[in-house]
Amino acid sequence: MKGTPTDPQCGFSRQACHILDDNKIKYSTFDVLSDQNIREQLKKHSNWNTYPQLFVDGELIGGLDIMKQMIENGEFDLKLNQQKTHEKEKDMKKYLESLINQAPLMLFIKGTAETPRCGFTKELLNLLDNANIKDFKTFDILQDENVRQKLKEYSSWQTYPQVYVNGQFVGGLDILKQMNEEGTLVQTLKGNQGLAV
Repeated sequence: MKGTPTDPQCGFSRQACHILDDNKIKYSTFDVLSDQNIREQLKKHSNWNTYPQLFVDGELIGGLDIMKQMIENGEFDLKLNQQKTHEKEKDMKKYLESLINQAPLMLFIKGTAETPRCGFTKELLNLLDNANIKDFKTFDILQDENVRQKLKEYSSWQTYPQVYVNGQFVGGLDILKQMNEEGTLVQTLKGNQGLAV
């Protein structure tokens, strides 16, 4: 924009700030009058010759006329909601990664190690117990439906339990049973070899 929200240097910038303020939209600004080089380069970059220019999530939306038009037909709220959803998805991915990396061996199961809530979980825990693998953490996916659904997308694996070693998805019960038959279970779960799913 030209100027700042508290001291706009043109009527179009003033109107744009009023629109954003009236709609209670949080925004940041850059005064293009403070740097002639940025002012000219941004015109080339955005292929838009006038100011103000509105960007949402790094994407040019347009100038004041486009803002007004989008607000009138409801597209503006839709665009902002898409941006909020995108931010939530990024936050969810970070949250999942923090869960996955809580321990070198992380199990996402139904129930807990003490009280498994499905046969597959119980079978997985027995498999680990028989292999003398006791150093792991668990997350009960029945306690958080959002994690339960989003982790399926993250791992591209639709069922539980899910097993992660050093932040990497290894597989579910069938994969671990196969590793056990091949004699690679202990090595893989202790992270001593490359992981192959």
